Amino acid sequence: MVTLDLKTLTVPVGIVRMLQLVFTCISFSLVASLGHSTHSYWTWCMFTWCFCFCLTFFILFLEFTSLNAKLPISWDDFTTAFAMLAALMVLAASVIYPTFFSCSTCGKSIGATVTSCLAFILYATEVGLTRAKPGEISGFLSTVPGLLKVLEAFVACIIFMCVDSFSYSRFPGLQWCVAVYSMCFIFALLVIIFTICRLLALFPAPFDTVLTCCNVLAVLMYMTAVVIWPLYSFHKNPRNCSQGFYCPWDNLVVVAVMTGFNLVAYIVDTVYSVKLVFITST
Repeated sequence: MVTLDLKTLTVPVGIVRMLQLVFTCISFSLVASLGHSTHSYWTWCMFTWCFCFCLTFFILFLEFTSLNAKLPISWDDFTTAFAMLAALMVLAASVIYPTFFSCSTCGKSIGATVTSCLAFILYATEVGLTRAKPGEISGFLSTVPGLLKVLEAFVACIIFMCVDSFSYSRFPGLQWCVAVYSMCFIFALLVIIFTICRLLALFPAPFDTVLTCCNVLAVLMYMTAVVIWPLYSFHKNPRNCSQGFYCPWDNLVVVAVMTGFNLVAYIVDTVYSVKLVFITST
């Protein structure tokens, strides 16, 4: 039997989610009204707004009808992970769209950018509202290390989108970097999936210990990638793009920057994990 819960729409998180629906809907509606584009960046932005709108509506519907309690997953972990992912996706769309498709006299494009930025603020607010507070018992993905896992996986996705098979297939060093990105991404994704599906007990050792060891290994691997990628990518390879707003060489820069960013994220994640395992336990 379905039970309607009006309280889910009046609590702060519910109000924030309804505003997210409004602003993501306005964003993709304004952009769609300008016509269709086949460019991958335009497709990414439209997918982001539509995906976030649909999944936010799905979450609101399930909570309003109390059907979320019947799902065999950790609902709090799922909603927190989605809010973090949506915040990152909408932030990327809020930067990419005005960079490539807007101008000072494009009213609808500017409007879409503004509403997209507001949607990002709302998703970031939801992350802040649902994040586990000190001393509070909550799911792993509601904690700082859990949110960092979502961030690390998302940054890895950006790296994969910018990596060209031709650019790294020529050098074993670049192939190693891609292997680093892939292995760390797979582990982060497994942690997210296992947490949401309540399967952490399947890990062969205590989860905190496995997490700490893998984070330390990821830091060491990313430290090699942050040196090797620019060393091989930019050696005797100057930027040579005379026209057009898209230059394949720029993707190499994005990968280098995102590699450094993810290294910092893994270092912070490792510090939190070590503190959780060794300091808190003592």
